Amino acid sequence: MKQVAEHGSADSFTGSESDAAAHLEALLLDAVKLRMIADVPLGVFLSGGIDSSTVVSLMQAQSDRPVKTFTIGFHEAAYDEARHAKAVAQHLGTEHTELYVTPAQAQAVIPRLPTLYDEPFADCSQIPTFLVSELARAHVTVALSGDGGDELFAGYNRYFWNHHIWRRIGWMPRKLRVLTAGAITTLTPETWDTLLKGPWSKWINAELMQSPGDKLHKLAQVLPTEDQGAFYFSLLSHWDNPAALVRGGKEPATILTDRRRWAKLKDFRQQMMFLDTVTYLPDDILVKVDRASMGMSLEARVPLLDHRVVEFAWRLPVSMKIRDTQGKRLLRQVLKKYVPTELVERPKMGFGVPIDSWLRGPLREWAENLLAERRLEQDGVLSPLPIRKKWTEHLSGDRDWEYQLWDVLMYQAWLENERHVR
Repeated sequence: MKQVAEHGSADSFTGSESDAAAHLEALLLDAVKLRMIADVPLGVFLSGGIDSSTVVSLMQAQSDRPVKTFTIGFHEAAYDEARHAKAVAQHLGTEHTELYVTPAQAQAVIPRLPTLYDEPFADCSQIPTFLVSELARAHVTVALSGDGGDELFAGYNRYFWNHHIWRRIGWMPRKLRVLTAGAITTLTPETWDTLLKGPWSKWINAELMQSPGDKLHKLAQVLPTEDQGAFYFSLLSHWDNPAALVRGGKEPATILTDRRRWAKLKDFRQQMMFLDTVTYLPDDILVKVDRASMGMSLEARVPLLDHRVVEFAWRLPVSMKIRDTQGKRLLRQVLKKYVPTELVERPKMGFGVPIDSWLRGPLREWAENLLAERRLEQDGVLSPLPIRKKWTEHLSGDRDWEYQLWDVLMYQAWLENERHVR
């Protein structure tokens, strides 16, 4: 992958954006067509976002019958993309199946996770991924997925925020950034929310106005970093000092921390895409989809990761991927030939479930049992103090620590299952 990224960057595409879009469309059409070859019923996951909508569009364009599309919906509006997926499906004329999942249905998946993943796997979108696989398997045996688009075509917010924030703070002496971080954290996230949601809100980006205090505290965590690489690493990390979480722990060297293994790329946004492609994509995204789907005897295929698409994506200049704070520019150019822009243009949503509120509500007893101080002490692996501190803050509503706590909970649940198996 390193060689592909370096060679692609060195041999950058020099044609026009319309030429690039036409070439990408041709590659994607063939990549999708190849993965539609099956002697069993075939379908596709549809979230209504750019990646899945592109795959569905190109499938339907090459099918003589309505493509079978599958979507999971949630009644919590902040987590529900089903209405967007339905609009795309109606426009394309697919045979659409959606299921609105209740909290009880989603929570019932949790006890199955340790055996389904067979390791402490802690991406909470594993729950809806399993549910959509279960839904699809009732109708088809093979399903296409839109995974890979974020890494190849710059879909993650961190690519924009790292670039834009560092341009604004990189010139500051580190001591000044440390002082600024300290000043931010003198006020609680709740106090910042109150201050910023007043008359100031009309001057602040709408996306930032969702939990602005929590975002400011996250910014305070990364302000003291030494350079863009450290900034990126801090954006990826759930725990500030993961080694302190494990008794006698020491974080091993990985490609993220060993810069000698990084690709030689001029633009750090490309470097972030490269690192995500060799870490987050294979170790999280593809593991999540593969085990969730195979747990239901469903084969998932990923056309965006066709080697020709990957190689061409790395030849694209950053300007054909990112414009201001919007990514996937060229992929959007392809998609708009099939789906009206207004059906897919909206802030990026993660494929998740409201774990934050569930941990304060219906999952509280389950979590408290796994995070009990006495239990952590007896297990002898994790340090109870930082875990209990975050658990207390989360329950109080002072902070949102769902990702940090989910990491620990999945380890604890896996450990408990291992003991029962043995």
